[in-house]
Amino acid sequence: MLKECAQHGFFRAEACPVCQQPGKFLMNDRELDHLGRILTGILRHFPDRYGLTIDPRGWIPLAQIVRAISQKHPAYHWLRVVHLVAIAETDPKGRYEVRDDRIRATYAHTVEVDLDLPTENIPEHLYYPVTPEEAAIVLEVGLKPSDRRKVHLSRTAHDAHSAGAVRTPQPVILEIDASKARSDGIVIMQAGKTVFLVDQVPPAYLRRTEYVPPAAGSDADAAPSPEPD
Repeated sequence: MLKECAQHGFFRAEACPVCQQPGKFLMNDRELDHLGRILTGILRHFPDRYGLTIDPRGWIPLAQIVRAISQKHPAYHWLRVVHLVAIAETDPKGRYEVRDDRIRATYAHTVEVDLDLPTENIPEHLYYPVTPEEAAIVLEVGLKPSDRRKVHLSRTAHDAHSAGAVRTPQPVILEIDASKARSDGIVIMQAGKTVFLVDQVPPAYLRRTEYVPPAAGSDADAAPSPEPD
């Protein structure tokens, strides 16, 4: 459920996590999930399906998206800019950026964009999951984009394991020496809260880790996944 607190802004819960007040209702969980999928689809993959155009940096005016969604999905005749801003500001993975009257996805694009994301305060090490079958070849040739425009790295080994578990039950976690890579001129950008983007990672900066996932029910096990969808 998505709501708005007059004092503390948007939140996804029954009550404001700060003041415990019920807040103003904006949309239910089903609407939140469906609109979130539409929004990420427009900003990452298929703006043309909604008659929209992404600018070179990935931006689309919020009002244009509202109009396009309302026209294609009449059930959302009530949709306003505030609803999309609320979705973006409460997204647990930081998938969106709102600036002035525009919005963009921060990562996972399949359409061509030239993102100008932050390149400072990058962790010394980042992580990437591969299947056991892929590990040897990736360590030999390095990391390159597959179905996306950039390679998506994770802030922690746990984040990487959570993302990799979508593809394989026991992902192998590779550690990237981000500090050395950056000192050698490789640009790494921070996208979501736990996601970092890079054009490619040569094998010299990769090594295999022996990461062991925490037992089910532990605090680490409950941490949010960086998996972008």
